[in-house]
Amino acid sequence: MENAKMFCFQCQEALNCVGCTKAGVCGKKPEVSNMQDLLIYVTKGLSYVATALRKEGKEVSKEVGRFVSTNLFVTITNANFDEEAIVDRIYKTLDVKKNLLGQLKDLSKLPESALWDRRNVEEMERKARNVGILSIENEDIRSLKELITYGLKGLAAYNKHANVLGYSNEEIDAFAQETLAKLLDPAIGVEELVALALETGKFGVSTMALLNDANTSTYGKPEMTRVNIGTRSNPAILVSGHDLRDLEMLLEQTEGTGVDVYTHSEMLPAHYYPKLKKFKHLVGNYGSAWWQQKEEFESFNGPILMTTNCLVPPKESYKDRVYTT
Repeated sequence: MENAKMFCFQCQEALNCVGCTKAGVCGKKPEVSNMQDLLIYVTKGLSYVATALRKEGKEVSKEVGRFVSTNLFVTITNANFDEEAIVDRIYKTLDVKKNLLGQLKDLSKLPESALWDRRNVEEMERKARNVGILSIENEDIRSLKELITYGLKGLAAYNKHANVLGYSNEEIDAFAQETLAKLLDPAIGVEELVALALETGKFGVSTMALLNDANTSTYGKPEMTRVNIGTRSNPAILVSGHDLRDLEMLLEQTEGTGVDVYTHSEMLPAHYYPKLKKFKHLVGNYGSAWWQQKEEFESFNGPILMTTNCLVPPKESYKDRVYTT
Protein backbone atom coordinates (compact mmCIF):
# COMPACT_ATOMS: atom_id res chain seq x y z
CA MET A 1 0.00 0.00 0.00
CA GLU A 2 1.45 3.31 -1.09
CA ASN A 3 2.07 5.95 1.59
CA ALA A 4 1.25 3.50 4.37
CA LYS A 5 3.15 4.33 7.55
CA MET A 6 2.35 0.89 8.95
CA PHE A 7 0.12 -2.08 8.26
CA CYS A 8 -1.68 -4.09 10.90
CA PHE A 9 -4.83 -6.18 10.59
CA GLN A 10 -4.51 -8.54 13.52
CA CYS A 11 -7.70 -7.50 15.34
CA GLN A 12 -11.38 -7.07 14.53
CA GLU A 13 -11.08 -3.31 14.97
CA ALA A 14 -8.88 -2.96 11.86
CA LEU A 15 -9.77 0.15 9.87
CA ASN A 16 -12.51 -0.47 7.29
CA CYS A 17 -12.12 -4.21 8.00
CA VAL A 18 -8.93 -4.05 5.90
CA GLY A 19 -6.05 -2.82 8.04
CA CYS A 20 -4.62 0.16 9.89
CA THR A 21 -2.11 2.12 7.79
CA LYS A 22 -1.59 5.47 9.54
CA ALA A 23 -2.21 4.57 13.17
CA GLY A 24 -3.90 1.69 14.92
CA VAL A 25 -7.56 1.97 15.87
CA CYS A 26 -6.29 0.54 19.16
CA GLY A 27 -4.12 3.64 19.62
CA LYS A 28 -0.88 2.08 18.39
CA LYS A 29 1.46 4.52 16.64
CA PRO A 30 3.21 3.56 13.37
CA GLU A 31 6.62 3.49 15.06
CA VAL A 32 5.35 0.98 17.62
CA SER A 33 3.66 -1.16 14.97
CA ASN A 34 6.80 -1.31 12.86
CA MET A 35 9.00 -2.24 15.81
CA GLN A 36 6.53 -4.98 16.70
CA ASP A 37 6.97 -6.30 13.15
CA LEU A 38 10.73 -6.32 13.67
CA LEU A 39 10.35 -8.06 17.03
CA ILE A 40 8.35 -10.82 15.33
CA TYR A 41 11.03 -11.05 12.62
CA VAL A 42 13.91 -11.51 15.08
CA THR A 43 11.81 -13.90 17.16
CA LYS A 44 11.36 -16.05 14.06
CA GLY A 45 15.14 -15.96 13.64
CA LEU A 46 15.67 -16.99 17.26
CA SER A 47 13.13 -19.78 16.84
CA TYR A 48 14.87 -21.03 13.71
CA VAL A 49 18.17 -21.29 15.60
CA ALA A 50 16.50 -23.05 18.56
CA THR A 51 14.83 -25.52 16.20
CA ALA A 52 18.14 -26.16 14.42
CA LEU A 53 19.78 -26.89 17.78
CA ARG A 54 17.14 -29.48 18.58
CA LYS A 55 17.75 -31.12 15.21
CA GLU A 56 21.41 -31.41 16.18
CA GLY A 57 20.30 -33.24 19.31
CA LYS A 58 21.09 -30.39 21.68
CA GLU A 59 18.93 -29.24 24.54
CA VAL A 60 17.19 -25.86 24.40
CA SER A 61 16.48 -24.22 27.75
CA LYS A 62 12.92 -23.79 28.98
CA GLU A 63 13.77 -20.13 29.37
CA VAL A 64 13.98 -19.80 25.58
CA GLY A 65 10.40 -21.04 25.33
CA ARG A 66 9.27 -18.53 27.92
CA PHE A 67 11.21 -15.79 26.17
CA VAL A 68 9.57 -16.53 22.81
CA SER A 69 6.11 -16.59 24.42
CA THR A 70 6.73 -13.20 26.02
CA ASN A 71 7.89 -11.73 22.70
CA LEU A 72 4.74 -12.89 20.96
CA PHE A 73 2.58 -11.65 23.83
CA VAL A 74 4.17 -8.19 23.67
CA THR A 75 2.84 -7.73 20.13
CA ILE A 76 -0.82 -8.63 20.68
CA THR A 77 -3.50 -5.94 20.53
CA ASN A 78 -3.64 -3.54 23.51
CA ALA A 79 -0.63 -5.04 25.29
CA ASN A 80 2.28 -2.64 24.77
CA PHE A 81 2.41 0.85 23.26
CA ASP A 82 5.96 1.60 24.45
CA GLU A 83 8.38 1.78 21.51
CA GLU A 84 11.42 1.96 23.80
CA ALA A 85 10.37 -1.20 25.64
CA ILE A 86 9.88 -3.06 22.35
CA VAL A 87 13.29 -1.94 21.06
CA ASP A 88 14.82 -3.20 24.31
CA ARG A 89 13.04 -6.51 23.76
CA ILE A 90 14.58 -6.73 20.28
CA TYR A 91 18.05 -6.18 21.75
CA LYS A 92 17.48 -8.94 24.30
CA THR A 93 16.26 -11.27 21.55
CA LEU A 94 19.42 -10.65 19.56
CA ASP A 95 21.47 -11.46 22.67
CA VAL A 96 19.62 -14.75 23.29
CA LYS A 97 19.95 -15.67 19.63
CA LYS A 98 23.67 -14.89 19.64
CA ASN A 99 24.16 -17.22 22.58
CA LEU A 100 22.33 -20.05 20.79
CA LEU A 101 24.24 -19.45 17.56
CA GLY A 102 27.44 -20.09 19.50
CA GLN A 103 26.14 -23.58 20.31
CA LEU A 104 25.09 -24.42 16.75
CA LYS A 105 27.46 -26.58 14.71
CA ASP A 106 26.13 -25.95 11.19
CA LEU A 107 25.49 -22.29 10.29
CA SER A 108 25.56 -22.77 6.53
CA LYS A 109 21.81 -22.89 5.82
CA LEU A 110 20.49 -20.30 8.22
CA PRO A 111 18.04 -17.67 6.87
CA GLU A 112 18.77 -13.97 7.14
CA SER A 113 16.60 -13.46 10.22
CA ALA A 114 18.69 -16.02 12.11
CA LEU A 115 21.84 -14.02 11.41
CA TRP A 116 20.57 -10.42 11.33
CA ASP A 117 21.97 -8.37 14.22
CA ARG A 118 21.84 -4.58 14.19
CA ARG A 119 21.75 -2.30 17.22
CA ASN A 120 21.38 1.04 15.44
CA VAL A 121 17.84 2.41 15.70
CA GLU A 122 17.87 3.93 12.21
CA GLU A 123 18.93 0.60 10.70
CA MET A 124 16.29 -1.14 12.77
CA GLU A 125 13.61 1.24 11.51
CA ARG A 126 14.62 0.59 7.90
CA LYS A 127 14.61 -3.15 8.47
CA ALA A 128 11.22 -3.01 10.18
CA ARG A 129 9.66 -1.41 7.10
CA ASN A 130 11.01 -4.24 4.93
CA VAL A 131 9.89 -7.23 7.02
CA GLY A 132 6.30 -6.30 7.84
CA ILE A 133 3.12 -8.06 6.76
CA LEU A 134 3.04 -6.57 3.26
CA SER A 135 6.55 -7.83 2.48
CA ILE A 136 4.83 -11.06 1.33
CA GLU A 137 3.28 -10.36 -2.08
CA ASN A 138 0.98 -13.37 -2.46
CA GLU A 139 -2.21 -12.51 -0.54
CA ASP A 140 -3.14 -16.12 0.23
CA ILE A 141 0.31 -16.99 1.56
CA ARG A 142 0.45 -13.73 3.48
CA SER A 143 -2.95 -14.28 5.07
CA LEU A 144 -2.25 -17.87 6.06
CA LYS A 145 1.13 -16.98 7.57
CA GLU A 146 -0.48 -14.18 9.56
CA LEU A 147 -3.35 -16.43 10.66
CA ILE A 148 -0.80 -18.87 12.04
CA THR A 149 1.18 -16.06 13.66
CA TYR A 150 -1.93 -14.78 15.43
CA GLY A 151 -2.75 -18.30 16.55
CA LEU A 152 0.73 -18.52 18.04
CA LYS A 153 0.24 -15.17 19.77
CA GLY A 154 -2.91 -16.46 21.44
CA LEU A 155 -1.13 -19.67 22.38
CA ALA A 156 1.72 -17.59 23.81
CA ALA A 157 -0.66 -15.57 25.98
CA TYR A 158 -2.05 -18.75 27.57
CA ASN A 159 1.44 -20.17 27.86
CA LYS A 160 2.87 -17.11 29.58
CA HIS A 161 0.14 -17.08 32.20
CA ALA A 162 0.72 -20.78 32.86
CA ASN A 163 4.47 -20.17 33.10
CA VAL A 164 3.92 -17.51 35.77
CA LEU A 165 2.29 -20.17 37.94
CA GLY A 166 5.16 -22.61 37.35
CA TYR A 167 3.55 -24.70 34.62
CA SER A 168 5.13 -25.38 31.24
CA ASN A 169 5.15 -27.91 28.44
CA GLU A 170 8.27 -28.43 26.34
CA GLU A 171 6.27 -29.89 23.45
CA ILE A 172 4.21 -26.69 23.22
CA ASP A 173 7.34 -24.52 23.35
CA ALA A 174 9.08 -26.57 20.68
CA PHE A 175 6.01 -26.45 18.42
CA ALA A 176 5.76 -22.67 18.66
CA GLN A 177 9.43 -22.26 17.78
CA GLU A 178 9.34 -24.80 14.97
CA THR A 179 6.25 -23.15 13.48
CA LEU A 180 7.77 -19.67 13.62
CA ALA A 181 10.81 -21.10 11.84
CA LYS A 182 8.61 -22.62 9.12
CA LEU A 183 6.99 -19.25 8.48
CA LEU A 184 10.38 -18.02 7.23
CA ASP A 185 10.28 -20.48 4.32
CA PRO A 186 9.51 -18.48 1.13
CA ALA A 187 8.65 -21.70 -0.73
CA ILE A 188 6.02 -22.99 1.68
CA GLY A 189 2.66 -23.50 -0.07
CA VAL A 190 -1.02 -23.05 0.71
CA GLU A 191 -1.74 -26.70 1.54
CA GLU A 192 1.15 -26.92 3.97
CA LEU A 193 0.14 -23.65 5.61
CA VAL A 194 -3.48 -24.76 6.01
CA ALA A 195 -2.27 -27.94 7.71
CA LEU A 196 0.02 -25.86 9.92
CA ALA A 197 -2.87 -23.56 10.85
CA LEU A 198 -4.91 -26.57 11.96
CA GLU A 199 -1.97 -27.89 13.96
CA THR A 200 -1.61 -24.48 15.59
CA GLY A 201 -5.25 -24.70 16.65
CA LYS A 202 -4.64 -28.12 18.13
CA PHE A 203 -1.72 -26.85 20.19
CA GLY A 204 -3.75 -23.81 21.16
CA VAL A 205 -6.29 -26.11 22.80
CA SER A 206 -3.46 -28.00 24.53
CA THR A 207 -2.13 -24.72 25.89
CA MET A 208 -5.58 -23.76 27.14
CA ALA A 209 -5.64 -27.06 29.01
CA LEU A 210 -2.21 -26.28 30.48
CA LEU A 211 -3.44 -22.90 31.70
CA ASN A 212 -6.59 -24.45 33.13
CA ASP A 213 -4.47 -26.94 35.07
CA ALA A 214 -2.27 -24.10 36.31
CA ASN A 215 -5.19 -21.94 37.43
CA THR A 216 -7.29 -24.67 39.03
CA SER A 217 -4.35 -26.35 40.75
CA THR A 218 -3.27 -23.01 42.20
CA TYR A 219 -6.59 -21.35 42.98
CA GLY A 220 -9.15 -24.17 42.99
CA LYS A 221 -11.93 -24.98 40.56
CA PRO A 222 -14.16 -22.00 39.67
CA GLU A 223 -17.48 -21.85 41.49
CA MET A 224 -20.81 -20.19 40.72
CA THR A 225 -20.43 -16.80 42.39
CA ARG A 226 -22.54 -13.70 42.86
CA VAL A 227 -20.35 -10.64 42.18
CA ASN A 228 -21.09 -7.19 43.56
CA ILE A 229 -21.15 -4.50 40.85
CA GLY A 230 -21.60 -1.61 43.28
CA THR A 231 -18.96 0.33 45.22
CA ARG A 232 -18.09 0.99 48.85
CA SER A 233 -16.63 4.11 50.45
CA ASN A 234 -13.19 2.66 51.27
CA PRO A 235 -10.02 3.60 49.37
CA ALA A 236 -9.68 1.16 46.48
CA ILE A 237 -7.50 -0.23 43.70
CA LEU A 238 -8.89 -1.36 40.33
CA VAL A 239 -7.24 -4.37 38.64
CA SER A 240 -7.61 -5.34 34.97
CA GLY A 241 -6.02 -7.90 32.69
CA HIS A 242 -5.68 -11.67 33.03
CA ASP A 243 -2.83 -12.38 35.46
CA LEU A 244 -4.30 -14.04 38.54
CA ARG A 245 -0.92 -14.23 40.26
CA ASP A 246 -0.52 -10.45 40.08
CA LEU A 247 -3.96 -10.04 41.62
CA GLU A 248 -3.15 -12.55 44.35
CA MET A 249 0.03 -10.69 45.29
CA LEU A 250 -1.85 -7.40 45.44
CA LEU A 251 -4.55 -8.95 47.63
CA GLU A 252 -1.89 -10.33 49.99
CA GLN A 253 -0.19 -6.94 50.23
CA THR A 254 -3.41 -4.99 50.86
CA GLU A 255 -5.05 -7.44 53.27
CA GLY A 256 -5.90 -5.75 56.56
CA THR A 257 -5.06 -2.26 55.30
CA GLY A 258 -8.62 -1.05 54.74
CA VAL A 259 -8.05 -0.84 50.98
CA ASP A 260 -10.64 -2.53 48.77
CA VAL A 261 -9.80 -4.24 45.48
CA TYR A 262 -12.12 -4.28 42.46
CA THR A 263 -11.72 -6.21 39.24
CA HIS A 264 -12.35 -4.74 35.82
CA SER A 265 -13.27 -6.41 32.54
CA GLU A 266 -11.10 -9.50 31.86
CA MET A 267 -10.25 -9.88 35.55
CA LEU A 268 -13.90 -10.60 36.47
CA PRO A 269 -13.37 -14.44 36.55
CA ALA A 270 -11.01 -14.02 39.52
CA HIS A 271 -14.09 -13.88 41.75
CA TYR A 272 -14.93 -17.49 40.90
CA TYR A 273 -11.72 -19.07 42.27
CA PRO A 274 -11.95 -20.31 45.90
CA LYS A 275 -8.45 -19.22 46.92
CA LEU A 276 -9.05 -15.67 45.69
CA LYS A 277 -12.61 -15.49 47.05
CA LYS A 278 -11.28 -15.90 50.58
CA PHE A 279 -9.93 -12.33 50.46
CA LYS A 280 -12.79 -10.29 51.93
CA HIS A 281 -11.47 -7.04 50.47
CA LEU A 282 -11.89 -8.35 46.91
CA VAL A 283 -15.26 -6.65 46.99
CA GLY A 284 -16.60 -6.54 43.44
CA ASN A 285 -16.28 -5.72 39.76
CA TYR A 286 -16.22 -2.12 38.59
CA GLY A 287 -17.12 -1.18 35.03
CA SER A 288 -17.66 -3.36 32.01
CA ALA A 289 -15.82 -4.04 28.73
CA TRP A 290 -12.18 -3.12 28.10
CA TRP A 291 -13.06 -0.68 25.33
CA GLN A 292 -15.05 1.47 27.75
CA GLN A 293 -12.09 1.97 30.06
CA LYS A 294 -11.42 5.60 29.13
CA GLU A 295 -14.70 6.64 30.70
CA GLU A 296 -14.62 4.07 33.51
CA PHE A 297 -11.00 4.65 34.52
CA GLU A 298 -11.63 8.37 34.52
CA SER A 299 -14.55 7.99 36.93
CA PHE A 300 -12.68 5.59 39.24
CA ASN A 301 -11.00 7.63 41.97
CA GLY A 302 -8.14 5.31 42.86
CA PRO A 303 -5.06 3.71 41.27
CA ILE A 304 -5.53 1.29 38.37
CA LEU A 305 -3.33 -1.77 37.90
CA MET A 306 -3.03 -3.37 34.45
CA THR A 307 -1.68 -6.90 34.72
CA THR A 308 -1.49 -7.89 31.04
CA ASN A 309 -3.18 -6.64 27.89
CA CYS A 310 -6.48 -4.78 27.27
CA LEU A 311 -4.94 -1.35 27.83
CA VAL A 312 -5.78 1.53 25.51
CA PRO A 313 -3.61 4.68 25.54
CA PRO A 314 -4.74 6.44 28.75
CA LYS A 315 -6.19 9.95 28.90
CA GLU A 316 -4.21 12.67 30.64
CA SER A 317 -6.94 12.91 33.27
CA TYR A 318 -6.02 9.53 34.78
CA LYS A 319 -2.68 8.67 33.17
CA ASP A 320 -0.77 9.22 36.42
CA ARG A 321 -3.00 6.65 38.18
CA VAL A 322 -2.32 3.76 35.78
CA TYR A 323 0.34 1.20 36.70
CA THR A 324 1.56 -1.99 35.02
CA THR A 325 3.03 -5.16 36.50
